[in-house]
Parts: sequence; structure tokens; C-alpha cells
Amino acid sequence: MVTDGPRHLALVGTTATGKSALAMAVAREDPRLEILSIDSMQVYRGMDIGTAKPTAAERAEVPHHLIDLADPSEDFTLARFAAASRDALAGVESRGHRALLVGGTGLYLRAVVDDLDVPGQWPEVRAELEVEPDTAALHSRLLSLDPLAASRMEPTNRRRVIRALEVTLGSGRPFSSYGPGLDAYPPTRFHQVGVQLPHEVVARRVEARYHQQMADGFLDETRGLLAAPGGMSRTARQALGYAELIDHLETGRPLDEALGTAVRRTRRFARRQRSWFRRDPRIRWLQALDDPLTLLPGLRAELAELGDDGG
Repeated sequence: MVTDGPRHLALVGTTATGKSALAMAVAREDPRLEILSIDSMQVYRGMDIGTAKPTAAERAEVPHHLIDLADPSEDFTLARFAAASRDALAGVESRGHRALLVGGTGLYLRAVVDDLDVPGQWPEVRAELEVEPDTAALHSRLLSLDPLAASRMEPTNRRRVIRALEVTLGSGRPFSSYGPGLDAYPPTRFHQVGVQLPHEVVARRVEARYHQQMADGFLDETRGLLAAPGGMSRTARQALGYAELIDHLETGRPLDEALGTAVRRTRRFARRQRSWFRRDPRIRWLQALDDPLTLLPGLRAELAELGDDGG
């Protein structure tokens, strides 16, 4: 883990808490700041409205990175994001600037903040493992190959067991050798600040944002993505909002029902995000009653704590 060198700021929190607006406000005040999007769906070109992607005007005003990295027909991976983030950070530091990480994709954030050594994927190995119906037998196999990794997971957690075996067999090195895992929170040169709004406020903002996105052409955007050469990959189709509108377009499910489902799923997702971020003791939380922009003075103070070592 690299903890020396220029320090950067990460602004995190659940969906619909106004992180992007807050980040733009503080970045407008400091020309040394460049924004890195930590969002697993903003990486896709053309998925603009439904991911609340920064507008062209915002991106012209403040440099943004890690946006529009792939076509929606591709399955984008964590390893690919980690590599892209390292390149983006190197560029920011070469200009003597500071990175402002903004987003709510927890695993992608950890990949950057903790410089995770992300293992690749071995689909053929995984396919062979999936054939075995007995998860306990798979865990026993992992126990013999990588006892440390096996001790870090429940024997019944099929997804994690198979992933650990896939990496161990595919890479030829133990899964545990890729790092201590997500339960460890080591020192980092990224100062993390969380934005928190009351649950009921987030719930209202989620619904209001969907209504605005529909007015902005979200349905037409989704229709166009589906019709494009290559269509949308399995990963892209799973994006909140898009998944429900695709259901409407492909099955004829009533639009109001699809939107209702999108709102409920996004609210549940926000609760899971909050739980994820709350586990990280390194995050310093800023709380607002309603308007996230009231947190701007607090964010300025957090930024000032980093000093002037921008790069």
C-alpha cells in the first residue's frame, strides 16, 4: 500500500445525496482539482441520462476522468477500472494537481483508495467450477489450495468460494496473495469524506431524480442503446433504471410499474451503500438535513487539511 506522495480527496456516499453537485462546487473554487468518477456505469459511453453523468458543460469547466471508457456492449471489469484509475491519477499528479474522487461504487472506490491488486478473470476455469453442485466440496478444495482464503469466507458462500478457486487455479497463485481482503482498512493517502442525508430525504431525491431523468429522455436513451450495434452487455443491462426500462421495452411491462420498481430498487441500493461505507472507519462524515450544498464549508475545511502538496 502506497501511503506517501501527493494526497487526494474522495467524496463518497449513497446515490442521490448530491455528491456530484458538491464536488463541482468545490472544484470550481480550486483549479488544481480534477474529478475522478467512481461509478461502475458512468464508464459506458452513451449511458448518460440514467447514470446522472456530468454534462458536457461541466466536463469542459472541470476536468473529469474515468468516464466513457467502454461501449455498452462490453462487460467492463474491476481490473480494467483499477488500471484506468492508476493512469488517470498519474496524469493528475504529473500536472501538479489533486484528484477529487466522486462516486458511490464501493468496490471501485476501494480499488483506487487501497490500490487493490485486482486479479483477472478465467471464464473457462469458472465454467468448470460451476458444474460442481456441492459448494461444501468446492470450499474443501479451496481449503487445500489456499487455507487463508478459505478461512476468510463462509463455506456456504458459493459466489466467493468459486471466485477464490477461479483466481487460484487460473493465475497459479493463491487468492489470498492478492491482499488482505476488503475487511482490512489500511492507511491510505486518500482522505475520505462521506456525504450523509436522512433516509427519507434520500428516498425523496431518488424518486425526484427518476422523474427528471424521464423528462430528459431516459426512455429514448435506453431504446437507442438497445438498438445500437452490439446492444447492451449483461453488465450494462443490470444498471439501475436501465434494467427496469429494458423490461418495459422488451416485455411490454407498464412504464409506471417499471419506474416504481426502479425507485424501490434504488432506495434499497442506497441502504446497502450506506452499510458498505459505514464499515470503513477512515471515512469522515458530513451530515446535512436536506440540501447537500450546505456542506460546502465543511468540505473546504477537509480539503484544506490536505495541505498544498497537490503534486
